[in-house]
Amino acid sequence: MRIFHSALQLGYHLFRILLPLLVGLGHWLLKTSPGFVLQSNAGLHSPASSASSSASAWRQRVQIHQVLRRVLLPTTAILIVLVLWQIAYSRPGANLPTPLQVWQDTWDPLIKDPFFDYGGNAKGLFWQIWASLRRVFIGFALAGLVGVVGGMIIGVNRWLYEALDPIFQVLRTVPPLAWLPISLAAFRDANPSAIFVIFITALWPILINTVAGVQRIPQDYRNVARIVRMSGWKYFFKIVFPATVPYIFTGLRIGVGLSWLAIVAAEMLIGGVGIGFFIWDAWNSSRISEIILALIYVGMVGLLLDRITAWIGSLVVAEDR
Repeated sequence: MRIFHSALQLGYHLFRILLPLLVGLGHWLLKTSPGFVLQSNAGLHSPASSASSSASAWRQRVQIHQVLRRVLLPTTAILIVLVLWQIAYSRPGANLPTPLQVWQDTWDPLIKDPFFDYGGNAKGLFWQIWASLRRVFIGFALAGLVGVVGGMIIGVNRWLYEALDPIFQVLRTVPPLAWLPISLAAFRDANPSAIFVIFITALWPILINTVAGVQRIPQDYRNVARIVRMSGWKYFFKIVFPATVPYIFTGLRIGVGLSWLAIVAAEMLIGGVGIGFFIWDAWNSSRISEIILALIYVGMVGLLLDRITAWIGSLVVAEDR
């Protein structure tokens, strides 16, 4: 009976949170639908345009249905998972807190005010994630620059590729955290050591994908460049780079995901402000609810980074085509 009451309570809170969002989405879809405009402007169109207007309205209804499906299906799946989680851990003595317990434990101040700053490591989740993102941005930017430029140079030179490829294949299998002691010994500081771990983790997928893209340039392109006596720089910017762009963004997308994974693990060891150390500090203090909340934030930020990289890549590849 207690488990059933707990599940009902969770459903009630989720309903209060999600209902205004779904209602607002429905109003927005209705206002942006051509069918709404057609009904409000009835009589202004000639009979000749009624067929095309009906077809346009039908296509818009299909698009609205697809949007609702993409929103409602994941929302339903999340609700089911939360309810099952609530039921599974509502018994006394459970090892993990329920979703309601997580909400109650972390509401004030982590959810209520993610921007608080009490000095030292006592900062809100926004500042914890922001510190991690800054390290990821620096390390990933360096890896992108070295990986793209180095990959193109190695890809066009077969002798250089055959000399370095065995070294790359060995180094890329080294786990990211195995580089941390070496970086700490080299830099003698936690922050550049974490950035180096990000750099070395993101470098290999970017470099290897760029090399693969250069090596897969059609032979016809190379033959045309020789026939017209294209200069080296012109060959690079007109043929090599455009043909390699899809491979580059594939490597960048893999690299940014690995970077976010590596920084969370590295920060657990180096300490300081960052979401990784926040999770480790919460574990040492047995604050399991804070760990669960931080994991949700980590997953959302990782998804956002992946989608942003994929979106930029789609724009660049579309323009290139």
